[in-house]
Amino acid sequence: MIKSQITFKQLEAFTFVIDAGTFRAAATALGTTQPNISARIAALETALGAPLLIRDSGPVRLTEHGEKLLKKAREVLWAGEALIQEAGRQELIDETLRLGVTELVACTWLQDFLRLMRETYPNIRIQLEVDLATEIDARLMQGQLDLALQSGPFKSTTFANEALGHENYCWFANRMLAGQIDGKPTLADLFELTILTHAKHTQACAALHLMAEKNGLRRERIVHSSALSACVPMVLEGLGVALLPERLLKPELASGDLHKIEMDWLPDPLSFHARYAPTRAALYVEKAAQLAKVAMQTPLIKKND
Repeated sequence: MIKSQITFKQLEAFTFVIDAGTFRAAATALGTTQPNISARIAALETALGAPLLIRDSGPVRLTEHGEKLLKKAREVLWAGEALIQEAGRQELIDETLRLGVTELVACTWLQDFLRLMRETYPNIRIQLEVDLATEIDARLMQGQLDLALQSGPFKSTTFANEALGHENYCWFANRMLAGQIDGKPTLADLFELTILTHAKHTQACAALHLMAEKNGLRRERIVHSSALSACVPMVLEGLGVALLPERLLKPELASGDLHKIEMDWLPDPLSFHARYAPTRAALYVEKAAQLAKVAMQTPLIKKND
């Protein structure tokens, strides 16, 4: 029996240094100091009787011995977590989930997801980043996030990918502007007004520009915003008609402050996914991806509608 010669904290430090790339980044992710990480790995190397990491001026790398033991270290950590899960003692999992979400998630069903996480893992801390899908994707690839809740497309297909659902686009106008628009306008009719929508590089906006070009419409009428939430007061004030995800404006639709405009053209729905690295993610990350699907498809918190 190895008893206390090897600890979970040592194995955790070992795997996190490899995943994060540096001792400092591992210390930040684990909420401790760089000297603590160094001490844990040194103790692990002493117990195993072999160096695990190459420490020189370049990035931290595995020794040949470290290569052999990394997978086993992860398996031990997963087994420990599985034991806690099987015992129904999820409150013993005291970790930080580095979560990246897009703004649409943050403005709609994120609270439902956070509630589910708190009920399932009461002692897990959420370190949240809200950004564009491309930035979230890049941070996930760099190992700076454990879980990404985002829309596609994705640069890498090596991550586990839990399909969460779709968000449909609609055309909207405030009460006054909607009253000035005929029953079912054409796209050309709407391009007589200002078109409010979100970031220029998104799939929906690319499709909108393509349709405008194809039909000889004035693309300068399109006003982009990198912040979806900023579009809401603009359309409420009648600064233009908006092409936005329907769920974002559900409260304003229910109150009658905004009206849906029936149109014969809409961009394809946004597909949302929960993505994580299955070769290194803790089991609670996989469970969090499943909870995200529940949160998106069956909201738990009633909005003011």
